[in-house]
Amino acid sequence: MSKPQRHVFVCTQNRPPQHPRGSCAGGKGSTALLQALWAEQQKRNAYDTVAITYSGCLGPCDHGANVLVYPEAVLYRGVTAADAEEIFASHLERGEPVARLVAPETVW
Repeated sequence: MSKPQRHVFVCTQNRPPQHPRGSCAGGKGSTALLQALWAEQQKRNAYDTVAITYSGCLGPCDHGANVLVYPEAVLYRGVTAADAEEIFASHLERGEPVARLVAPETVW
């Protein structure tokens, strides 16, 4: 395996339904999002350029599902499986973050 150009972390934190912070996997669809990103990786045969890893809590739970992309340290919030193709094409392949999904500085 070669060193990837970008590493994507998808929060799959799961908490009980009544937890005050909520969770990305608990009703915010992060598991489907993770599957959609892996499907895009497979479709584009991007195994050598992009690593996609599930993670625990990335911070702003109430704004999930959250995705963090390195080396740029871009935090996306409110991401759904429907956004996977756009994130892959724009950010992971061309290096252009998807502005509408980027968490504001006040959040992270």
